[in-house]
Amino acid sequence: MDSLKLEIKQLLIKALDLEDLHPDDIDDDAPLFETNGVGLDSIDALEIGIVLRKQYALTIAANDERAREYFRSISTLAALVQSQRAPAHAAGDTATQGE
Repeated sequence: MDSLKLEIKQLLIKALDLEDLHPDDIDDDAPLFETNGVGLDSIDALEIGIVLRKQYALTIAANDERAREYFRSISTLAALVQSQRAPAHAAGDTATQGE
């Protein structure tokens, strides 16, 4: 999971043009959208959603009440990516077993 967190940090730095930040500067559990954390805003949240959808084929429903929770920190984003990867792999395994 640590490599996934690093990858997400690198994606965000690149996508949001956070040239003054390095992955080591972002604590895994720091709030992304609070001034005492990374200090991102709602436009950044939209951009993060787009980047994660492209990179990891994530699906987050517009009316998902947990979206704010998912985007709280690098750790929560990584957990979301991991949770959506697991069912995809399991479904793929199940599909190939019947052949």
